[in-house]
Amino acid sequence: MHGDAELRQRMTALIGGYQLSAAIGAVARLGVADVLADGPAEPRRLAECVGADLRSLERVLRVLEDTGLFTRFEDGRIGLTALGELLRGDVPGSARRGAIASTEEWRWRAYGHLTHSVRTGEPGFREAHGCGLWEYLDREPGAAAMFNESMSRVAAANAAAIVRAYDFTGVRRLVDVGGGHGVLARAVVEANPELRGIVFDLPGVIEGTRTHLADAGITDRCDAIAGDFFAAVPAGGDAYVLSWILHDWDDGAAAHILANCRAAMRSGGRLLAVEMVVPAEGEPAVSPDLDRLVKATDLEMLAIVGGRERTAAEYRALYAIAGFELVRILPLDGLPWSVLEGALSL
Repeated sequence: MHGDAELRQRMTALIGGYQLSAAIGAVARLGVADVLADGPAEPRRLAECVGADLRSLERVLRVLEDTGLFTRFEDGRIGLTALGELLRGDVPGSARRGAIASTEEWRWRAYGHLTHSVRTGEPGFREAHGCGLWEYLDREPGAAAMFNESMSRVAAANAAAIVRAYDFTGVRRLVDVGGGHGVLARAVVEANPELRGIVFDLPGVIEGTRTHLADAGITDRCDAIAGDFFAAVPAGGDAYVLSWILHDWDDGAAAHILANCRAAMRSGGRLLAVEMVVPAEGEPAVSPDLDRLVKATDLEMLAIVGGRERTAAEYRALYAIAGFELVRILPLDGLPWSVLEGALSL
């Protein structure tokens, strides 16, 4: 029944979900979990260490205790739970940077216009900021640095899995289109000594890429080239990688990027898109948690960028428009991404 108290309480909790996100983002920025890494601390000492108002910090921690991130001992000290450990910046699989990036003010504002997105299909980001995400990042270097760092974390998460899952034998020249700072290209090049790589991205990104490749000591085998994939991409590759690129764009723009890759690649070349694949209607999810993550990411595309996550059938159709055949889909073990291998259509 609609009047059931339990249902009303559950609805209230769902509506207030953004408050938990904001609280998690706040303690992540303050570095609360890092202070508690050495053991439980009294609230006053904790507040002094992170530079917070004691009463305000206690109010936020009280909420987060209920979520299982922190625990309060009988003597009043605050400690970390196993879940809260993930907010430390120095642990494998740390979620601290993700918590900060996901709760940045410029991202929140876009979600305030989600109704506009649902009505029009246009990203709420443009309504909130008067420009698209990419234009915004061009004029806001701080936001751009955080965004690029987030993309590098994503690349690092899936680079090793891609190298394990996909056989690059026979690929002599790999072009990583929209490759950011070259994390994925570096992993592939280091695992395949016979292969040379190219990282291709916008001029504002590629300077950082050159620094990263130099630090890795692979500039003799991996080049960094600046350009715009809507104009053209470097020619002569045996394989073109688009890692988390196509989902940023609507079908028309995505097909245009794919067509530019097709025009540039050698005969017999391969197209490798690394994307999340939305389960088809009625198709059982491989993992409920990963399924929820894919759907949440699709919502992010709607609100922030204007792109979308797609089903396998939708990717097959998109490939066909650009002259590719979707040959196979290789899920990455334990991750929400897959490698969608395309071959030139006959």
